[in-house]
Amino acid sequence: MQENQKLGYGQIQKQVQKLAMTQQMQQSIQLLRYSSEDLVSFLKQKELDNPFIFIKDSFTYTGEISGIKNSQSSIQQFEFNSDIKKQSLYNYLIAQIKLTMRKTDLRSWVIYLAGQVDQNGYLKIDFDELIKRTKVEKVVLLDALTLLQQLDPPGVGARSLQECLLLQIQDAKDVPQKTYEVVQKKFDYLIEHDWKKITEELNITLEETREIFEFIRKLSASPGGSFNQESTTYVYPDIIVTRHAENSEFSIKATKRSNPTVHFKKEYYDKLKNNDDQAVANFLKEKKKDFQELVRDIEQRNQTVVKVAQIIVEQQRTFFETGNGPLKPLLLRDVAQKLDMHESTVSRAVNGKYLRCDYGVFELKGFLRRPISSKNNNISVEIIKEYIRKFIADEDLKKPFSDVKLCEKLREVQITVSRRAINKYREEMGIGSSIERKKKYEMFNKKDEK
Repeated sequence: MQENQKLGYGQIQKQVQKLAMTQQMQQSIQLLRYSSEDLVSFLKQKELDNPFIFIKDSFTYTGEISGIKNSQSSIQQFEFNSDIKKQSLYNYLIAQIKLTMRKTDLRSWVIYLAGQVDQNGYLKIDFDELIKRTKVEKVVLLDALTLLQQLDPPGVGARSLQECLLLQIQDAKDVPQKTYEVVQKKFDYLIEHDWKKITEELNITLEETREIFEFIRKLSASPGGSFNQESTTYVYPDIIVTRHAENSEFSIKATKRSNPTVHFKKEYYDKLKNNDDQAVANFLKEKKKDFQELVRDIEQRNQTVVKVAQIIVEQQRTFFETGNGPLKPLLLRDVAQKLDMHESTVSRAVNGKYLRCDYGVFELKGFLRRPISSKNNNISVEIIKEYIRKFIADEDLKKPFSDVKLCEKLREVQITVSRRAINKYREEMGIGSSIERKKKYEMFNKKDEK
């Protein structure tokens, strides 16, 4: 026996602990990562998957929508420079329109409607109001809508989830028989997964109904979701920051779009609850649990984003009081420590989330600023960049400051950085070297002399 153990044989018991990432944990992490637009798309898909979930359509707002033109605010620290790696949905639609349609009044209306399509691919517009305001003939508008809805991606330009699915079915191949009819005429039954009513009223088998449903599940509830937003776009803030005049304190709350109410169809659930079929009972149990987890995860997402925003407002109070920089150094680690959270949680909470205050709409992560060094008393890189901008703006264009000279100018205000760091910050701001700036000045002067 001892010999066997020496050679590595024998039975050995080991206790191994593993942390399994449950589906519920994955959903919780997923929701926190989502922007408000991604959350809307996710919930629309949930309504399709769970017949007992109903989310009130509170996704179209005017008061909480804020335009960002060229994404630049009154302080230069908040420049949202979109690095667009893919084509935006709007540009993709316009390219198709210009390639396939001649210049006519009708094409102009197609272009106009394309501009009203949201980033999920839906057309949110009141036709009656538009006709009243512009005096356009209804037939022209409907023709323009038809042309828009024929563009790629399938489903674009839909005014509802039902219309979105119908457009995709029209464009698809190998569509099960009566699929279009189910979505067009029995949409309520489809949403509620009432297979019995569908089979009876359309005279099809249960197997055919399941085949239709499986096909529909593969369709997209958000045809524009795979496209990037444009640099000039509209964002929906997740957080509203309000300053109270009576005590100068701030209140931070989530917007309705960021914290939607999920309803449970209890009456429909109770009708099926008395069914003796074990498969039905398991289905009901699973879907009710799914609803409860969704409500809990949305609430947790909301609480986390609000808590992070509260720390940001507290640390950057000067900005929220005056609307002006400079911002204090603030790292993900700092926020995580204050909230006793993991840095990755804070990172998900700020990514793609926006807040609205008295001075505009800003991305949460824009308030995070890294410190430059301890010898500069933890001054942020952004403050140093502001000084560099100011020095260069005030320089003699005939003798622009070199990076060495900028180092000296910064030392005069008790900021010590290397010439190499100056070079790096200057390039990050898109400012040329002293030689390049001088050449540009001389070139303009030569033009003026001519």
